Amino acid sequence: MKTAIPLRPALRAAAAATATVLVCYVLIVGAILHLVSSRLLHETESRLAVLLSESKTVPNGVFLSEASLHDADDPPVSVWEVKSGVVVATTVDAPALPLTIVAGSQAAHRDASIDGRAFRFEHVQRPDGSTVYVAESLVQQHHVRSLLLMAALAASPILIVGVFASAFVIGRSASKPVERARVRQLEFTADASHELRTPLTVIEAEVGLALVTNRSANGYRDALQRVSGETHRLRKIVEDMLWLARFDSEPPMPKSELVDVTTVVQQCADRFEPVVKSRNIQLEIDVTSETPALVAAPPEWLDRLIGVLLDNATRYAKSPGTVVVRVNSSSGQVALSVSDDGPGIPVTERHRLFDRFRRIDDNGGEGAGLGLAIADAVVRSTQGRWVVDDSVLGGARMTVIWPKPRSQSVARLPSIRL
Repeated sequence: MKTAIPLRPALRAAAAATATVLVCYVLIVGAILHLVSSRLLHETESRLAVLLSESKTVPNGVFLSEASLHDADDPPVSVWEVKSGVVVATTVDAPALPLTIVAGSQAAHRDASIDGRAFRFEHVQRPDGSTVYVAESLVQQHHVRSLLLMAALAASPILIVGVFASAFVIGRSASKPVERARVRQLEFTADASHELRTPLTVIEAEVGLALVTNRSANGYRDALQRVSGETHRLRKIVEDMLWLARFDSEPPMPKSELVDVTTVVQQCADRFEPVVKSRNIQLEIDVTSETPALVAAPPEWLDRLIGVLLDNATRYAKSPGTVVVRVNSSSGQVALSVSDDGPGIPVTERHRLFDRFRRIDDNGGEGAGLGLAIADAVVRSTQGRWVVDDSVLGGARMTVIWPKPRSQSVARLPSIRL
């Protein structure tokens, strides 16, 4: 059965993840732009400082060579000489230096614009009283920053869509087991309420009728027997629910031992002898073992598992009928199978066979549908696996296969949640 996954939680998670990634992306882009700008500006200041040191040795009015000014890939550098208020350009194509820049150049370096172009200026005074100004255009730096910013803006929609889609898909996938668990919990609560309500209703009705109706001693005894039967059923349901609840809560697991499956099967068969006689069922035990059928498991868990399988087989077997229990032990595994000649298990029902409160035949009377859920918990916790198919008797065959333990020392079994 497919579980409908609500879209709203996944959308909220995707939106939150996208917003977080977007903020981080903006911070990273801002940091990169700052680092690139700082690096380019540092290189500009380094080149200008070198030119200022060279200009001290150049005679007045002599142009600096292009090779000394900058490399072919560097922005153009302009040099001016100022003496007695007269500005003289000492580089080719140097723009006119405004006197406002000369008058305000108290700082070691500053930015200013000439003809709408940004420049970084530095200056130094010569011993003869003249001042040398050098400037490099910042247009190339602004262009680099613009390219980086445009690239970041162009990539941002792809990043946002990709992150949102990925987060949405991951959120949906992560929500599936949670939603399945929530649905199963709701189903478990509803089914438990229904199963508990039935015997309580019968008990209440029987007690009510007994109180308002005059009956003979035998009539009251019959009523009490019916109440006793429903009380026994109610107690069985509550005990099974408590067992599953303790299993789900992951308490310390019982100590596992090397248990001989054949011995436990024989003990359970002896316990079921009155049941098979009352139902006119022939119970056969077939052991074909090359080696001892040892399984690492808590003995009480293995006893409960075999008891559930025998209870189901004797309940659905014909009357008169046959139930066969086989134990097979090879060098690598131990197999336990219980077969009956009943109606069998439809293939369409096998995928939900171990669901709680799920009965193979809803009209099949006794039981609350918790037995196979308990059996499945035992099998999975003891590292076993199920094989459910048809038996040669015409009914169902339930088989559990365990791997043989490799050593005689067995640690505690891992806890497996349902």
